[in-house]
Amino acid sequence: MKLKIFQIDAFTDKLYGGNPAAVIPLEKWLPDNLMQTIAMENNLPETVFYVPKGNDFHIRWFTPMIEVNLCGHATLATAHVMYHHKDYQKPQINFHSRSGLLSVKKNGEMFTLDFPANAPVEIETPGAIVESINVLPVEVYNGKDLMVVLNSQAEIETLNPKINFIALAHPQGVIFTAKGKEVDFVSRCFYPNLGINEDPVTGSAHTILTPYWAVKLGKAKLTAKQLSKRGGNLVCELKGARVEISGKAITYMSGEIEV
Repeated sequence: MKLKIFQIDAFTDKLYGGNPAAVIPLEKWLPDNLMQTIAMENNLPETVFYVPKGNDFHIRWFTPMIEVNLCGHATLATAHVMYHHKDYQKPQINFHSRSGLLSVKKNGEMFTLDFPANAPVEIETPGAIVESINVLPVEVYNGKDLMVVLNSQAEIETLNPKINFIALAHPQGVIFTAKGKEVDFVSRCFYPNLGINEDPVTGSAHTILTPYWAVKLGKAKLTAKQLSKRGGNLVCELKGARVEISGKAITYMSGEIEV
């Protein structure tokens, strides 16, 4: 059986930037172990599958190692495929997922994700974080991921954490963040327990980052940049219990796979 596959660079308008995701449209679900095997074969940060669900869609995301509950860049990539390659015409896409109902709207060249906010709780600095980096955190918060606040963008840029200690610090991943120079805040994200040592651009991390920086900077709408090697740009807005995350995407490749 042949399936269509699209590889999309998300949270960027330039090829070879942002975060790559493989998008595979389905009419019905494949066996879970086959979807995981395809994701491992693709060896990208995420492979996303979606199927029709009435007037909406059901969406699932897989890293090379496991299925995850939420992924921003692969959801943005899916919306890009639907609008640019599958002739989707409605102003909003509704996705049913492990994290509840998610929606995406197309605004010109931008896509806006509507995700649940994940306000973090401040904790004492874990010993594994102290061991993993050579700078002293300003604050540490726990949420879906661990969020570590540093003093400056320069500290984020030069960060070279010890991945084995990052893996011990949190079962999912660790976000490092600081106030930005040209944008409101910057970040880098590490997920070794999901098979991704450093994620290029992490939409879901901004459901944690946005509530924190909205309070810290005293404004609901924020600009953000993830300072990985590939890099990515986001616009985030806190709307009560939800976060809107906007960005661009570009198609790198389309083709077929055999399953």
